[in-house]
Amino acid sequence: MLHFFSKNGINIVLDVESGSVHVFEPTAYELCRLINEAFNGDNEKLTSTPESIFDMQSCPQKIKDDLISLFCFEPDEIEEAFSEIKALYNEELLFTKRDYEINLPDDYPIKALCLHISHDCNLRCKYCFAEGGDFGHGRKNMPFEVAKKAIDFVINRSGTRHNLEIDFFGGEPLINFDVVKKTVAYARSLEKQYNKNFRFTITTNGILLNDEISDYINREMSNVVLSLDGRKSVNDQVRYDVAGNGSYDRIVPKFKKLVSERNGKDYYVRGTFTPLNLDFSSDVEHIHSLGFDQISVEPVVLDSNDPLAIKEEHLDRIFEEYDLLTDKMETHRKNGNGFNFFHFMIDLEQGPCVIKRVKGCGCGTEYVAITPDGDIFPCHRFAGMDDFKLGNVLESFETKKELVDYFKKSTVLNKPVCEKCWAKYYCSGGCAANNFNCHGDILKPHEISCEMERKRIECAVYLKALEALDE
Repeated sequence: MLHFFSKNGINIVLDVESGSVHVFEPTAYELCRLINEAFNGDNEKLTSTPESIFDMQSCPQKIKDDLISLFCFEPDEIEEAFSEIKALYNEELLFTKRDYEINLPDDYPIKALCLHISHDCNLRCKYCFAEGGDFGHGRKNMPFEVAKKAIDFVINRSGTRHNLEIDFFGGEPLINFDVVKKTVAYARSLEKQYNKNFRFTITTNGILLNDEISDYINREMSNVVLSLDGRKSVNDQVRYDVAGNGSYDRIVPKFKKLVSERNGKDYYVRGTFTPLNLDFSSDVEHIHSLGFDQISVEPVVLDSNDPLAIKEEHLDRIFEEYDLLTDKMETHRKNGNGFNFFHFMIDLEQGPCVIKRVKGCGCGTEYVAITPDGDIFPCHRFAGMDDFKLGNVLESFETKKELVDYFKKSTVLNKPVCEKCWAKYYCSGGCAANNFNCHGDILKPHEISCEMERKRIECAVYLKALEALDE
């Protein structure tokens, strides 16, 4: 399977199964398209297959005639393009077929926990999927005894895996910061005994940050996610406290100080865009202007009936904005002040392993969320949905086999729509929670999310192609 697209005069061909990306001159690009049409039976004039075409020493005359009549290419340049494409085909970098089986394990070690350290929040963000922080089950904080059991649980269920991820989440985790510190200390005390290495992340809205907390985060947290939606007017319209006061002026100075003192450790400023700010590239630019170079501004995820939900009617505008953001990022890169945008970060050389590409985040199998009551859910987005409760760490370290088996099926191999999609190995079938909330089935992709993901991948590949061309 091949995917073709052009942007700003750059012609790109993505070979899906090998993951290879090729930047072609117009002749090779159009020749490759014609051969691909023959392969897929989309062109009645062409009956050859790529295999038979590449057995030939020169470009077949009927293809050559089409290229000359449609594009006025010269015969010599067509032959040169044919040789280039044939060489890539022989190296299994074009027209690649999947000739191997992908065998997923029967039993996954659990490698990551989302600890809902607090089901309470000091903000009332307009689009909050967690219903103001309590996930619809009342405001409460996680007791340390539950947090300890959660650490014991992941050690018990991680098998021989050495590196484990713990994300302190909410609500707002800093409301229960004392338990955060005790949990980190407890986990660290067990690392040597069980041959584990814990990597901690905390997500915060920043309201309760102070020097002491920031120092602790910079010392103990491998990553920190800082919530800011961009421009003050945008942020304060949707991210406000119980009294209706915006958060921007209170959090930005604290975020700047924290990041300036991280000494190169990971962080990112994470925002959300809604129909209220479809010009979100301006929010990305604004966050960058504040001195941050690790940025994520992501589409809101809400029920389709919510007035702030992203709808199909918004997609053209969103695509334009992703294109605009792409051009802005390229300008910044060339000027020496580039930044990373989370949804455009893509590794075309190594990338994730095949199983990761097929399986995605591992929701419900390798990754679970634990609530203040000790209940285990497939991920933070399923928390509070009682039908998806996998167990409780206070009662047992076992999880419901039938539910785990259900989530094991959530791979691109089990989603017919995904199997035909060129982007399948980059999104891994999309978010299971989005799929379920939209269709009542984790195996049926959320179409709007798919459209946005495909656009983001094209932008990301284009930026990588420009970098390679400059080398």
